[in-house]
Amino acid sequence: MTTAQVGVVIVGAGPAGLVLGNLLLDRGIDCVILERRDRAAVEGRARAGFLAPRAVRILTGNGLAAGLLARGQTHTACLFRSDRGEFTLDYGKLGPGEPHTVYPQQELVRDLIDAYLRRGGRIRFGVEAEEITDGRVRVRGGTDVTGRYVAGCDGHRGIGRATLTAHGTRTARWDHGVSWLAVLAAAPPSLPATGYALHERGFAGHMARTASVTRYYLQCPRGTDPADWSEDRIWTELATRMRTAEFGPLREGAVLEKARVDLRSDVLESLGTGRLWLAGDAAGLISPSAAKGANLAVVQAESLARALAEALAHGDEAPLARHAGACLPRIWHAHEFSQWMSTLLHGPDGDDDTARYGRALQYARLESLRTLRSHQDFFAENYTGI
Repeated sequence: MTTAQVGVVIVGAGPAGLVLGNLLLDRGIDCVILERRDRAAVEGRARAGFLAPRAVRILTGNGLAAGLLARGQTHTACLFRSDRGEFTLDYGKLGPGEPHTVYPQQELVRDLIDAYLRRGGRIRFGVEAEEITDGRVRVRGGTDVTGRYVAGCDGHRGIGRATLTAHGTRTARWDHGVSWLAVLAAAPPSLPATGYALHERGFAGHMARTASVTRYYLQCPRGTDPADWSEDRIWTELATRMRTAEFGPLREGAVLEKARVDLRSDVLESLGTGRLWLAGDAAGLISPSAAKGANLAVVQAESLARALAEALAHGDEAPLARHAGACLPRIWHAHEFSQWMSTLLHGPDGDDDTARYGRALQYARLESLRTLRSHQDFFAENYTGI
């Protein structure tokens, strides 16, 4: 089997791998991205759309933000609903006073691919990496690639993480015990802001994506089959949990996509070693309850690009160790807020004493967020921060 050689082999063409590839090319480092899916699948997969200010600054500062600056929407508020009413939290005027930029992730991915190819980068789509050994990536049925370093940006089920854990790197895990039915609808936003609804039947969420597409979430039992949820059932349940009888109807439309998301989180104790380093979901999977996944991927990719450039220039791993030392606390900080957000949105099931106590605490948190400026500033700083 012939082998191609490059400076850095990047496995995975998600936000982490694509940002990393663009930044490495800008630093004059030869790299290639290997992606198991075809280009249409990569560019068409609808995912998160909330970009925090730091991620936007990184993308803007590196010439990767033309699309999101032209078409992204600035969001500065979110609202909460429950049987105790509704309130809006204008987080853009709290804490550090910063907004989100809402820009569908699939559009960002398309932008990043176009930018990478314009820079002269190479992506091999439809290529499955089977094994990583001492900088060599063995490719199923194709040409292997060897790099001075390998960046595993291929998600929590990818070969990058599997290789690192097979060599003894441990993982800290948490199952939130919660699942969502994630619904993408061809419907204009129904609320003026991102909406979080607490209901005895479970959480419901409303997240605008574009002027004509809205993401909804419905808490559902673990193991739920999305095929069991018809459009009528989805809109009926959303109306119930979003309390449309009290606050007004939702703007309905065709359901474009529905899937179950099980809320789980994990973090590897190390971001890499030797010639293999991870970024994005490969390094740590975070629940979507606080919209941190894509933002962590961008921030980690920038840090890893800088560290790899220094390591290649100086021939030692000290820059990579510094990168890991800076990034791991940041990852855990995001996980802590995601956990806090999850307990705010999801109350325990049942009617025993423990469940009633848990739900009472849930509503006490919500009331503190409604009334206490210190809690509002905490929320704003962590909601928009990385």
